[in-house]
Amino acid sequence: MPSHAMDPGVDPAHPTAAESVTITVDGVAQGGIDGQTIAGILLAAGRGAWRRTSGAERPRGVFCGIGVCFDCIATVNGVRDVRLCQRRAADGDVVETQHDALPVRVDTARTGGGDA
Repeated sequence: MPSHAMDPGVDPAHPTAAESVTITVDGVAQGGIDGQTIAGILLAAGRGAWRRTSGAERPRGVFCGIGVCFDCIATVNGVRDVRLCQRRAADGDVVETQHDALPVRVDTARTGGGDA
């Protein structure tokens, strides 16, 4: 079932009307509702993944949704490795997807390196 915003007038929980927020994701403006997580805004927009694994380049987005797995990380307002499932969106947030290559492994047996 796709996520969507329910009109407060027909919601049986009778919430007050929420203020809207606008964030920018990789240079594209995306609207949401005050109180939503950044991941929630992306999911509501139909975006299920916003980063790729370093090794196999597999898509990742929200996996656990509770901040344990780190699959949903991105850079928010210049701060790297923010878990988007935990970060509430604030109007004007700038989100940049991030992709990190695997670190280069140095074989110390071949290079003669190691502890001195």
